[in-house]
Amino acid sequence: MSTKDFIEKDYYKVLGVPKDATEAEIKKAYRKLAREFHPDANKGNTKAEERFKEISEANDILGDPKKRKEYDEARALFGNGGYRPGPGAGGGNFNFDLGDLFGGAPQGGGGNAGGFGGGIGDVFGGLFNRGGAGGTTRVQPRRGQDIESEVTLSFTEAIEGATVPLRMSSQAPCKACSGTGDANGTPRVCPTCVGTGQVARGSGGGFSLTDPCPDCKGRGLIAENPCEVCKGSGRAKSSRTMQVRIPAGVSDNQRIRLRGKGAPGERGGPAGDLYVVVHVDPHPVFGRKEDNLTVSVPVTFAEAALGGEVRVPTLGGPPVTLKLPPGTPNGLTMRARGKGAFRKDGTRGDLLVTVEVSVPKDLTGKARDALEAYREATAGEDPRAELFQAAKGA
Repeated sequence: MSTKDFIEKDYYKVLGVPKDATEAEIKKAYRKLAREFHPDANKGNTKAEERFKEISEANDILGDPKKRKEYDEARALFGNGGYRPGPGAGGGNFNFDLGDLFGGAPQGGGGNAGGFGGGIGDVFGGLFNRGGAGGTTRVQPRRGQDIESEVTLSFTEAIEGATVPLRMSSQAPCKACSGTGDANGTPRVCPTCVGTGQVARGSGGGFSLTDPCPDCKGRGLIAENPCEVCKGSGRAKSSRTMQVRIPAGVSDNQRIRLRGKGAPGERGGPAGDLYVVVHVDPHPVFGRKEDNLTVSVPVTFAEAALGGEVRVPTLGGPPVTLKLPPGTPNGLTMRARGKGAFRKDGTRGDLLVTVEVSVPKDLTGKARDALEAYREATAGEDPRAELFQAAKGA
């Protein structure tokens, strides 16, 4: 399809949608028409096949916001297919060939028609991978590779956040050839993909997919004299050390994405991303349950039975005091609010305190006498009575 044909075709009319149709409306109209005119549903019908190709072509332009914008601008500029000369374009006898716009300056007329100079191929660069008039090509920038690394933090560092050094190896522009891949620094544009780094692969039914160009390996350039260091790839191994900030509240095996911290891009392309997998060492006292920290606190039998106050350690802060109610059972969990791990919004979870009644291994004379007296005083009580009743009823 020529650029002239591109301007003159009304893709909105092809899909039967208004010019202000939303993306959803365009998609819906395309799907309806594609089902109706698909070659599989109209075998042997050449008109239906041509109609399907036309529909697919229209969807390829209008279904892509960038292509649609360029198409709308081109149609508005040229009056839906016909150039409209302005007041200074030579009056009503001015003759203008639309094809001249794509092959250089108009022949005759003493200057640039309408101020467009040698053509407007650059208007359609995004649609046809053309870099300007005369069919010149533009080598596309390439995004850098993503890098993945690992780091091990202490329990406290994971909760509070830390800045750690990371030594990483990645692909970067080759210093020997300045990233060109050519020993002389003058690679040529790949003739197969004309600098785009991609080639079209037909999939039938009017659709096409793109693959990395097999000749230039997706670079868009071919080195006539390959660099000895990078073997023509334009990329070489590079090691660097970065100071990376790990946010507060990360958990074990969490994968953090740091945008733009990966390998550098090519030809002005953006850098890739850095992914850091965090490993967290266990703590001898504290554990973690989502945004909450956990700790087990031993209490005496008297504290559990009679009640009292117990001091509980916190991570990186002063102790807190919790009040035990009389008759506190073993395994009861209490909550110290705001003493847990950091959340994404900057707030903190809680510290979950589990009570463990401590049973002494050795008793002194007075303590033993006191417990003996307690046993005699509660001799009629059977704490297992309900257990046996429940077992019989089950």
